[in-house]
Amino acid sequence: MALKATIYKAELQIADMDRNYYQEHILTLARHPSETDERMMIRLLAFAIHASESLTFTKGLFDTDEPDLWQKDLTGAIELWIEVGQPDEKRLMKACGRSERVIVYSYSATSHIWYKQIANKLERAKNLTVINIPADASAQLEALAQRNMQLQCTIQDGQIYLTDSVTTVLIEREDFKAMR
Repeated sequence: MALKATIYKAELQIADMDRNYYQEHILTLARHPSETDERMMIRLLAFAIHASESLTFTKGLFDTDEPDLWQKDLTGAIELWIEVGQPDEKRLMKACGRSERVIVYSYSATSHIWYKQIANKLERAKNLTVINIPADASAQLEALAQRNMQLQCTIQDGQIYLTDSVTTVLIEREDFKAMR
């Protein structure tokens, strides 16, 4: 018998002063049986950073043809494709061909090694951004994971603070590759 997804609920208040975006989102996250709390929280963080009314979680690990999050325009064209983890260069190049912008959020202690191995192959991808979340910050995010979460996210001057009103995590992104 196949294992089913674990459902998490998040009430996420976002104050993004860099984009002048202030909104509350009630989110349902389906955590794949093979997904860790850490990876799920990086998906939630990616949502908070790029939040909009049209940004949605996809089937992700349940469907290999979809990213973890995407934003489509009214015609169904993909404007933003967000991957979490360390996808291979073929997947990323395919995503770059299907979407206006592609962003990868890597978060492992081995992210530097992964990126060094594929960096040359991704040079021609002009619409690709690769961002690393330091391993200590992602571990702290993992500790915030609960089946029912109430989180506040504040973004200012590129710094991200995520809190559950008891614990606050500061996330400072490291850009591996910026979109040109």
